[in-house]
Amino acid sequence: MLSRSFFAFAALSLSAVAPAYGQAADDLASKIINDPSAPSVNGAKASLHDDPAAQGGKALRVQVPKKGANVWDSAVETAIPKPIKAGDQLVLMVSARLEKGEGGATATTIPYVAVQLASEPYSSLLQQSVDIGPEWKDFQIRGTADRDYPANSVKVTVHLATAKQTVDVGPIVLLDLGPKK
Repeated sequence: MLSRSFFAFAALSLSAVAPAYGQAADDLASKIINDPSAPSVNGAKASLHDDPAAQGGKALRVQVPKKGANVWDSAVETAIPKPIKAGDQLVLMVSARLEKGEGGATATTIPYVAVQLASEPYSSLLQQSVDIGPEWKDFQIRGTADRDYPANSVKVTVHLATAKQTVDVGPIVLLDLGPKK
């Protein structure tokens, strides 16, 4: 588990997006359904490091050892311990940047950033690919839950095994805004 100081960004980030959802940042904070302080890293080395340009001043540095046979061979994930109801509006917020690309590359594509089933068949509720470079990029993926999902049946995953590379990842936050009004 990472230090909670890594995720001090939440208030700043939520303050920036709250007006778009017609809510106060405090209201949005109550709608976070994952634990941003508890990501897991599979198939890569990871460490927390100081980065004054990152939200909250810290980042998770993920050193992908090689291009994987599958893009999910190296991934950052976070469990979703709360249930999601059909029709709920979901917003996934992630920040990332490429620290070091293979062969000097200055940009890469993260091919799969998703909220997906935590077990087979691993189908996704939301997904998007994202291009990143040496500067921090914040992105949001929005969508609507197609059915009810029990607690712990879905997760957020960020697949990174597209090359030998070092990627910095900021806090991963999933908001459940409830049904559209």
